[in-house]
Amino acid sequence: MKTRAAVLARIGVAAPYARSLPLHIADVDLAPPGPGEVLLRILAAGLCRADLAALVGDRPRPVPMVLGHEACGEVLECGNGVADLRRGDRVVVVPVPSCGSCLPCAEGRPVLCEPGAASNAAGCLPGGERRLSRAGSPLHHHLGASCFAAHAVVSRRSCVKIESTIGDAEAALFGCAVLTGVGAVVNTARLQAGSRAAVLGLGGAGLSALLAAVAAGARDVVAVDADPARLALARRLGATAAVAAAAPDAAEAVRDITRGGVDYAFETAGTAAGFELAWKITRRGGTTVCTGAVHPAARFALAPMQLVGEERSLRGSPLGSCVPVRDIPRYIDLYQRGRLPIDRLMGEHLPLEDINRGLDRLASGQALRDLVLPGAAQQAVLPRQVVSGR
Repeated sequence: MKTRAAVLARIGVAAPYARSLPLHIADVDLAPPGPGEVLLRILAAGLCRADLAALVGDRPRPVPMVLGHEACGEVLECGNGVADLRRGDRVVVVPVPSCGSCLPCAEGRPVLCEPGAASNAAGCLPGGERRLSRAGSPLHHHLGASCFAAHAVVSRRSCVKIESTIGDAEAALFGCAVLTGVGAVVNTARLQAGSRAAVLGLGGAGLSALLAAVAAGARDVVAVDADPARLALARRLGATAAVAAAAPDAAEAVRDITRGGVDYAFETAGTAAGFELAWKITRRGGTTVCTGAVHPAARFALAPMQLVGEERSLRGSPLGSCVPVRDIPRYIDLYQRGRLPIDRLMGEHLPLEDINRGLDRLASGQALRDLVLPGAAQQAVLPRQVVSGR
């Protein structure tokens, strides 16, 4: 079948992207789903910094590639062996397909699936296939998803069926931003009620982590970011204090507010400076959790004696250490009960044809979680009112 998609042909195209157009909207060919795969109509897809990292080369990926990895979709067709989904079912797409049989999967850690990581790096589906092509030449899949398109073929293991009446745009955020932020708090850190926490970087994942820390009963939740508007939004979402990340005394300010440092520091910005600041504000016996997609060559200084002498922990948290089939329904339920108001994290709704402008907003830090609605071509951009005053 033919479908419309945003194709990245070359890495490293300079901003502004609304002018340089690194993502070209084109008609591409999409083969039918193979065994264990499903064909989806993409209802909404989130713009995430992982997409930007692929575009600029911080996360090298094979090109040409159709980007996009966080989405809500409707099942149109199932390949052989897919017996638990039907046409019309809605699913959340996640960026880490799991094989179910490698050692991490057997240990209940599907986000660390080894074959899934290999297929993602190769730009193919878990079976090694590429269902996308253009003029007879294959196109690569981004993180097993390629959701910046009207349709996508994904592995059954890359999607979680949802039964609730949650909106399509809200549901899309649960595929990456919410899994990463909330999971870092409840899965990786196992934050204790009454503890002190700080969140560094207030994008989609960071604000999700902040909401989770508030919901989990943290006594203090300090928001740290360079953008005053985001800090103001964090205060409205429950942060007890806000600190400018660029301030020379930022670490001292957080330690003063929390009387010696936080029990849990969550770094979601994906910078070496953010990692170092998170480490500095973590108290003796505390835990520093890092979720940000920092550049592979980045480094920061760490005194090993602090790990031992202060009984400190430094934890990585890929996609919130999640089990998607378990966590997505739980987090959606919390949202519908009013405990995780993730709808307040959304920015603009964009048609696919406006995706390069969305990348500019993402790169500048202007946006929170903008969403692409592939079926909204030729429609006006719909700004979200829930984040007015940012």
